[in-house]
Amino acid sequence: MKDSICIGGASGFWGDASLATPQLLATQQLDYIVYDYLAEITMSIMARARAADPDMGYATDFIAAVLKPNLQQIAGQGVKVIANAGGVNPLACAEAARSLIREQGLSLEVAVVLGDDLSKSLESYATENIVEMFSGESFPAVEKVASVNAYLGAFPIAQALAAGADIVITGRCVDSAVTLAACIHAFGWEQGEYDKLAQGSLAGHLLECGTQATGGNYTDWETVIDSLPEAGYPMAEISVSGDVAITKPSGSGGAVTVGTVAEQMLYEIGDPQAYLLPDVVCDFSQVTLEKTDADRVLLRGARGLGAPETLKVSATYADGFRGGNIWTMYGRDADIKAERFADSILRRCRVVLQQMGLPDFTETCVEVIGAESHFGAARRVGHVREVDVKIAVKHDSPRGVGVLLKEMVGMALTAPPGLTAFAGARPKPSPVVRLFSTLIPREQVAISIAMGEGSTVFEDKIVSAYKPGNPRHEATEKDVEPDSVSVALESLAWGRSGDKGNKANIGIISRQPEFVPYIAAQFSTQRVADYFSHFLAPGQQTPVERFFLPGCHGFNFLLHDVLGGGGIASLRTDSQGKGYAQLLLTEAVKIPRPLAAKFNLQTL
Repeated sequence: MKDSICIGGASGFWGDASLATPQLLATQQLDYIVYDYLAEITMSIMARARAADPDMGYATDFIAAVLKPNLQQIAGQGVKVIANAGGVNPLACAEAARSLIREQGLSLEVAVVLGDDLSKSLESYATENIVEMFSGESFPAVEKVASVNAYLGAFPIAQALAAGADIVITGRCVDSAVTLAACIHAFGWEQGEYDKLAQGSLAGHLLECGTQATGGNYTDWETVIDSLPEAGYPMAEISVSGDVAITKPSGSGGAVTVGTVAEQMLYEIGDPQAYLLPDVVCDFSQVTLEKTDADRVLLRGARGLGAPETLKVSATYADGFRGGNIWTMYGRDADIKAERFADSILRRCRVVLQQMGLPDFTETCVEVIGAESHFGAARRVGHVREVDVKIAVKHDSPRGVGVLLKEMVGMALTAPPGLTAFAGARPKPSPVVRLFSTLIPREQVAISIAMGEGSTVFEDKIVSAYKPGNPRHEATEKDVEPDSVSVALESLAWGRSGDKGNKANIGIISRQPEFVPYIAAQFSTQRVADYFSHFLAPGQQTPVERFFLPGCHGFNFLLHDVLGGGGIASLRTDSQGKGYAQLLLTEAVKIPRPLAAKFNLQTL
């Protein structure tokens, strides 16, 4: 048993750059290399692929772009591989990997974790009054469901490694499980060692999005932009006690700083004091970040609060069709011309729909990009001379969407002057895939590990069940002083935002402890709700929640029902809230003049 291990995070999504694996292997430091391919949308795409071909339904890139060119080096270095590349067909993915191993004359064992696919339970879910965990909606019609999967944890993967697997392939598991599993196997961590499991999960959370931890999507992008084409993929050095150090390959681009790592720590989480994972409920609120060397940040302080008695299950299902296009308009008052053009198109489409005997669109979306439409009431520009206008609709049938796509082109000659577009084929209607999430008792999920000719059952257990109800951390607030100046929030903080279904989170991390009381006093939930009111679904009693993380001097704002359905169920340009932090960082904060002078901050 080692005192520490090094894990490379080589994939943040299905389609990530293929250069990650050779870059990380070139360090000669890895014990494990992990890959995260899956998102809810990805599962639905893979389900459709399997329906068309029973040998498909997994991340084919993992076989062709990762294993094929790198297997020899992986085997030579003795690096263990863990990937959720199996999607909805992990057995087929494993067989493709074994075929490749045979072709290359290697001796590597491949194991598969099974049990996440709950499609055989579809009929019972439809009749058992199961409801969506956030909206309360009923389970969708069975014939519309493309996939239904439980989020599995790390211990089944660790059991596969203990059985001698060199490569472990899973279907749906939580993103961080591939990293935590390596820690469990390497250090012998047990199911009741919740603080260690929380630290290992934190490491996985930091690796799961690839270069987002090493300078990608970084607030201070100017400091890293020149080297991002050669950005280094993240590596986690984890000790048997649970300490986590994030670094990257020597000489690679990007950067590992307190800011880059803290932004990723808050990315796509809800309550940081109760981050629910299958193996442990994590409290990240008191995690501290310390830069110990160039491109090296040490993290300590994650706590584990027990394990949940339920597992999250997500289904994807068809919910009509959508389509649209982006046009460019320029000239005097281009934003007004664009809005009128879009209105004219939708009016004509409704006439055509009526003539065809079709119902109205179920939803429409017009966004004038370049006129600060994303900023809502905080827009600062007047009328502008050049914009893009995106016009999109949803309809129950592809014929209805086709009306928009045809009439948009047909009205091009009757548009205001200055209309143009990138030439190409007319867009086509595409299916809308919506997400349904719920919780089920974990004993309803039967997990097994398949390796070689045999299969082993995984015995799930909980040492200590998580009980909600921790006291909340509250930040000290300071009122605005008479001698104050206004600065942009970005001067005081880093920010990162992302999505969870139809929710978005905005993590704001103060650059200095002295700034926290002023951010706390001036960025209430009401201010944030007012700022994003043009995106938030109306009528919510609590549209925004705020959580404080004293360990990193951070705040996490959770915005409910804010993404127009989220993912490809949304017609928004930013359907995943990726830019929401950039919007909030432009807001003004008042701080004492001496404090601004101390840190040489530019005033507004």
